[in-house]
Amino acid sequence: MSHMLIRFALALLLVVAAFVPASVGAQADDPNLARAKRLLSSTPLVDGHNDLPWRIREDSAKPRNVVAYDLRGKAPGHTDLARMKQGMIGAQFWSVYIPGEIKDSGYARVQLEQIDIARRFIALYPERLAFATRASDIHRDFAQGKIASFLGMEGGHAIENSLGALRAYYDLGVRYMTLTHNVTLDWADAALDEPKHGGLTPFGKEVVREMNRLGMLVDLSHVSPGTMSAALDVAEAPVIFSHSGARALVDHRRNVPDSILVRLKTNGGIVMVPFVTSFVSAKVHDQENARDDELKAAKTHYPSDSLAVAHHMAEWLASHPAQTATIADVANHIEHVRDVAGIDHVGIGSDFDGITDTIQGLGDVSKFPSLFAELARRGWSDADLRKLAGQNLIRVFTQAETVAARLQKERLPSTATITELDGRLHP
Repeated sequence: MSHMLIRFALALLLVVAAFVPASVGAQADDPNLARAKRLLSSTPLVDGHNDLPWRIREDSAKPRNVVAYDLRGKAPGHTDLARMKQGMIGAQFWSVYIPGEIKDSGYARVQLEQIDIARRFIALYPERLAFATRASDIHRDFAQGKIASFLGMEGGHAIENSLGALRAYYDLGVRYMTLTHNVTLDWADAALDEPKHGGLTPFGKEVVREMNRLGMLVDLSHVSPGTMSAALDVAEAPVIFSHSGARALVDHRRNVPDSILVRLKTNGGIVMVPFVTSFVSAKVHDQENARDDELKAAKTHYPSDSLAVAHHMAEWLASHPAQTATIADVANHIEHVRDVAGIDHVGIGSDFDGITDTIQGLGDVSKFPSLFAELARRGWSDADLRKLAGQNLIRVFTQAETVAARLQKERLPSTATITELDGRLHP
């Protein structure tokens, strides 16, 4: 090659390099990220919690319109097909959440609408999503290049104190139920509400027993420590926490105390660590508490002047820069659960599209490999990374199905009512 051609080739390389983002080169040179991607290409990554059905329902442009919320394009939220492929997601539990504060016509109508939204968008993209109901579906769909799509109900208020309704939801495809959301129920105490029952009432315990008989995973995210403990006392199958952190690291009421983590060793359950900034970062959590205290004080000082309250809070926020949470914070929670409960009892439950603020470096569903790269840098083995990614959840799900098969031979569907078991309908 002549000197002129060599100079031309070098100049061309420099021009091309100038248009390649630095992050691309950095990722290409990161052996831990490359290792994470190799691992996730052969092990299904199971995410325990994504709130896309509610995001579609509440979309400001075209609410509830599954077709208009186009997952083949760049969706306005955290989730779409292209970014899920980048994130190497192998299976997804779609949260069919409804608020516990809904009073318009009962919970069941809204719950059925959310199940309908989820099932319709899953059916709309058969090239990438596959409706799933069994643990074995995960490997089947993963082998076909599809994301096994399960439904998870977030809040036992939706059963309206009826075990018949619980069974109907199971028949519609629901494979876990979070016993409460943020509101204490007639039969279970919630983490963010006042406790009324010391955990679970007798009917609440019957709900757990019937979920075990069905093969529906008992989800203890959002419940009080008393409810966690009571559920573990009665559970005959492993439980899950679909999106909760470690309370020893961040003293948020939504996180799991070490005393409960220790009990997972015996129960066999799993804590799926979320990407919620205030759950994983003490700095973010403390600032949120300070902001709430300041707002309460401002409302007391200006009881009839909402504009004065808004002005006061704007000044406060301007002088208190927002704290950020990082991938390292999430990794710390994962490692704490591993250290206390054991490597077999930890997973991932992002809470994408159910959060507004995101973790630095985990801004949407495309970023999962970056978390695994962080853990690889910390010395995690391939075997342990595979357990975290999905093997632990698949084991828990499979064991729950095995327990259900046995229990269905031993007892009939429960016909108990809350009035019979608790003596009265709790206010």
